[in-house]
Amino acid sequence: MLGMAFFSGAAFSAEPPKVLTSIKPIHSLVAGVMRGVAEPGLLVKGAASPHAFSLRPSDARALDQADLVFWVGEDLETFLEKPIESLGKKAHVVPLMEAPRVKLLPTREGGAWEPHVHEEGEENEEHGEHAEHAGAGHDHDHDHGHGHDHHEHGGKDAHVWLDVANARAMVAAISAELVEHDAANAERYKANAKDLSERLTALDAELKTTLEPVKDRPYVVFHDAYHYVEARYGLNAVGAITVSPDQRPSAQRLSQLRAKISSLDATCVFAEPQFEPTLVGTVVEGTKARKGVLDPLGADLPDGPDLYFQLMRGLAGSLVSCLKAG
Repeated sequence: MLGMAFFSGAAFSAEPPKVLTSIKPIHSLVAGVMRGVAEPGLLVKGAASPHAFSLRPSDARALDQADLVFWVGEDLETFLEKPIESLGKKAHVVPLMEAPRVKLLPTREGGAWEPHVHEEGEENEEHGEHAEHAGAGHDHDHDHGHGHDHHEHGGKDAHVWLDVANARAMVAAISAELVEHDAANAERYKANAKDLSERLTALDAELKTTLEPVKDRPYVVFHDAYHYVEARYGLNAVGAITVSPDQRPSAQRLSQLRAKISSLDATCVFAEPQFEPTLVGTVVEGTKARKGVLDPLGADLPDGPDLYFQLMRGLAGSLVSCLKAG
């Protein structure tokens, strides 16, 4: 297992464990394994971002009452690190970034890859919520019940769920944890995990076929969250630009961004749902690049076991729609 259990008798209870998840894609995978047994809870709902999330009192209560907590890890959900320590002492905490067979990729910075921090000379309201990627090597010494130093992942990209092979590995880890903590429903968890793994294998093949025609087309992203998708399917992302969703870039900054987009010969520039279309249009104005939207979290998708599949198909569809146009 990924850690030591901080529970008392949960594995022998007739009631299934109270399970809490951090973000929508993780919730979807856990819900798939738990289908027919119970519904896991979800902290970061709707269009909220884990980069800028704050726990509400109801979230703190849910965390305090949980038997199992599934999250990516502190490199993504920084808002959970201290609450897990202060509120989740009785919970068994499972950082899925550390699950067996999850492949980790490095963060990309330097050259064409701008970090998720505000550039010198710009007003500092831009992407402060993403600073954990630039500071993944920060120094704390905490024990979340998984028996080793989770800061070994400093400098690793935390968007691990966007590789379908990683999703399969996480499903196996989720199932193993649930089986250990709820023996009464072990066979259901195992059967659900097997079914989910088979569906993910089929999804992987489907996505490869879908993305094959556009894999050589160069594109730029507003947020470098898609390294795992690109590595899995051989896509040609050529850079990332730092843009605030709340503040129009200065004329000087716009000129820099447009020059960079042109120099990279980008076919498309992809923003995320929180960016106004007019802002995206302003950034690409005067370049040959088209604009598109990618959503790594499924902000507008209904929660549940099917969200992960809808999310990944949506990403592939958005990529193909923009990159194949014209």
